[in-house]
Amino acid sequence: MLWSFMGLFLPHLQRRIRALLGKVFSRSQAWWRWLLGLGLTIMMVSACSGTAINHSNMLTAKPPSTPCRVVQHAMGETCVPNNPQRVVTLMYHLIGHTLTLAVKPIGGNARSIEQVNGNYLDDQSYLWNKAEGIVVTGVDGGSPNLERILRLKPDLILAMDYNSRIYPLLSQIAPVVIAQWEDVVLNWKKGFYLIAQALGKEEKAQPALNHYYQRIKELKISLGDRYQDKTISISGSSDFNRLFAFSKNSFPGSILSDLGLQQPEAQNVFAPYATIHKSFEESLELVDGDVLFLLTFGEEGKAAVERLRQQPLWKTLKAVQKGQVYLVNGYTWTGSNILAADAVIDDLYKYLVNTP
Repeated sequence: MLWSFMGLFLPHLQRRIRALLGKVFSRSQAWWRWLLGLGLTIMMVSACSGTAINHSNMLTAKPPSTPCRVVQHAMGETCVPNNPQRVVTLMYHLIGHTLTLAVKPIGGNARSIEQVNGNYLDDQSYLWNKAEGIVVTGVDGGSPNLERILRLKPDLILAMDYNSRIYPLLSQIAPVVIAQWEDVVLNWKKGFYLIAQALGKEEKAQPALNHYYQRIKELKISLGDRYQDKTISISGSSDFNRLFAFSKNSFPGSILSDLGLQQPEAQNVFAPYATIHKSFEESLELVDGDVLFLLTFGEEGKAAVERLRQQPLWKTLKAVQKGQVYLVNGYTWTGSNILAADAVIDDLYKYLVNTP
């Protein structure tokens, strides 16, 4: 079969070689053209008649070298190693999912530029030293460093739908599973199951969620009915001297819903990105609740809160008048995973149960 194919292919190959050489050599060098063409033809025949062909330098996705299973995701399906050992995550939230499932990524995107240039995580983060040693491969929302990822030699890359434009490039490095932003950030329990499936850790997913619901049950008992007729406001601050609120479908909003706690009416909605932004005057009504949890992100967020406190209208908030404004870590309260939920529940115990 091979020689039958070569009988058809070689005449065409010889003509192409001679035409190419004709561009390089003059007519007076016809003898050298013929000799070189013959030599190249012999080399091609020898290569094709061999028993092995070296594909190691081809820029095509390599077939999995270990047994794998098919995982459905936002970009279709991928055959993922049964037990991936070298995982890279391209969104901050995914790290909490993998660590919950006892898988520590070898690389991952940081939350902000500050974390890239300094510590990987905020020093008050719920992950603490669990992320120690993870190589920074980029910043969430930006382009990951493909060269750095390649050097890590991952066997699985967990990415987001905003990475879809580089999906073909990522797939050249390792199998890729793409999660949708809504599932990871908003429908975080659904996103957790997807990551568990990608890692082959489905058996660990349900016990982890059971732990979360058990803590919710215990906190509800501790709260009793003391907040039955009160509203819990969740707000964030920026460096623009303004406030924004987290809606019911946000990560912290979902925890309050599981606890049966009510947010102010303006926050009790399903916002497209789980946050509501208004001018400063309007945002006062937006965040006005009996209790206010104010999320801060790094030193700039804390400085923004201090500027807000200088505003005369700030003192009109009910929570301010009652002395029930609590500054909490924004990275934790927007973590969208079970480890972050554990830390949020700790904060709720601290401020709603144990604070006089």
